[in-house]
Formats: sequence, C-alpha cells, structure tokens
Amino acid sequence: MTPVIEVQGLKKYFPTARGLLHAVDDVTLKIEKGKTLGVVGESGCGKSTLGRTIIHLLERTDGKIFLNGEDISDIQGRELKKAREKMQIIFQDPYSSLNPRYTVENTIREPLIVSKRFKKAEIDEKAAELMELVGIDNRLRLSYPHELDGGRRQRVGIARALALEPDFVVCDEPVSALDVSIQAQVLNLLRSLQDQKGLTYMFVTHNLSVVRHISDDICVMYLGQVVELCPSRELFKNPLHPYTQALLSAIPSVDIHNPNIPEILEGELTSPVNPKPGCRFAARCKYATEACQQPQVQRELSPGHFVRCCRAEELA
Repeated sequence: MTPVIEVQGLKKYFPTARGLLHAVDDVTLKIEKGKTLGVVGESGCGKSTLGRTIIHLLERTDGKIFLNGEDISDIQGRELKKAREKMQIIFQDPYSSLNPRYTVENTIREPLIVSKRFKKAEIDEKAAELMELVGIDNRLRLSYPHELDGGRRQRVGIARALALEPDFVVCDEPVSALDVSIQAQVLNLLRSLQDQKGLTYMFVTHNLSVVRHISDDICVMYLGQVVELCPSRELFKNPLHPYTQALLSAIPSVDIHNPNIPEILEGELTSPVNPKPGCRFAARCKYATEACQQPQVQRELSPGHFVRCCRAEELA
C-alpha cells in the first residue's frame, strides 16, 4: 500500500547570524493511510517545523516529500493549492489561530469559499454538517472566538481543517493549551473522526501519555533528527536509544511500589547551529564513546524499529 505521506532525507535550515540552524536534518519516515504517527521530543527539537515543512507552510531546504505516492517537493502555484486541500493542520493555540472578526460559521465556511468548489447552498449545508460533526451546537454559529471556551475553539479549528476532506492532518500539539478534562474530549473526537473518515495524522506533542494513547507509531526527535522510530507498543516496551530511555523514565508512575526514577541528563546541550557530524546526544549520553563522534545513520534493528545510534544493539 502506498503511504499517504513519505519523506526522504528532509531538511529545513534557518539562517542565523552564527550560521545555519539545523531545525530538521535528514528525516526519513512514512505514514500509512488511517494511521497516526506521534512525534515527540523536548521543546526546540524540530517537531512542529517538521510538520509545517511537510505541508509546505515552510519551504524545505533539501529532501523529498511524497503525498499519496506523488512527489510534491517542488510544487507551486495551482498545484500547491490543490495539494493543500489534501493536507491540513490543527494549530496548538485555538485562540490565536482563529480570526477574531469571524464568527464560528464564517471560519468554517472560509476554506469552502476559497476552494471555489461549492455553490452557496452547498457551503451553508456543509458548514452545518461540519459543526455537527465536531460537536458544536448550532446556537453557537454566530459566536466569535472570544465568546467560546478553549475546547469549543479547538473544535472550530478541527472543523475548519476537515472542511475540504483532507487525507493528511498535522495535529500540532492540539490539546496542550486545554484543561486536562477537555484534552480527553478533544483526543476522543480526533480518534472518532479518524475512524469515520480514514484520516491520517501526524500528532506532534511533548506529552508521552497522550502520544501513547493516540499513536500507532512514534517518532522520537532530538535536535532536528529522528533518533528512534517504531510502533507505539514497541517503543514503550523496548526503547533502544538512550534519549528515548531517558524520556520514558520521566513518565510519572501510579505504582507506589515500583515508581519510575527519572534519569537526569547531564552535560551541555549541543548547539543546532552548524552542528558537528557526530551524534547530537553524545554530550549528554552516559554511554558515549569515540565511535559516537562519527556520523550516525538511521538503521532498522528489527522489523519496523529504526534507531540512530551506533551502540543501540550493544545497549539492548
């Protein structure tokens, strides 16, 4: 089966006064239809930049991007507009991502109008269907964003993202700005919509508990690179990269007889500006050796389990 999204050697660099900041550096992955890829890592590791580069909100520096098997790396103009109907994003902040001058109804109608694919009667009907689909009561259709709570605002953002029936949706930390009780409602809504419409998600988050709940596969990023990529259950059962092991050790445990002991990472954080060719985690890794100063490649150590670490087999 052709994956909905596939990227090969994707890079996104930003120029700075000190050199090139390697926000996304040599990322290769694929997402099958109807599946969710969770992308985790600490702040600044390139999670959001990866998602935005894939859907062309940011232009790539190098690498290839495929949508349903078609190379969309260099598309522009009408081709890009057409492809964007199949790729959408749900932003982190449900307040700043909505136009404060647009009502709920106008916000949802906007992509339908811009696409020029629907007549006015169809737009009105489809907007009402989308509101019902995401659980927004019809009485709120003339409300403005400031009149809604965070959960309802995010539902408006979800409805807007799904208006043109995309194949692929980047969920950029869609619940991090919401209360815990509302988070569960939005996560359940996203799962339900995925089941109904066969959606494919890239779910960007720093919350390991959330990503475990919603993801089929998980990609762990560190300073712009994928250090581990595998099925969700495999990652929590058998993490192979030292950074992944440190992340999982920080998850609070409810078992008072067997609590998790967080691993404290020592050492200086490597600069993402003009980084050296070796492992970027080596300065904080207790297992680092001379071999870690050499370029690291992403290797498949077992079926579907990829790791960027020269000592992964030994440490396993």
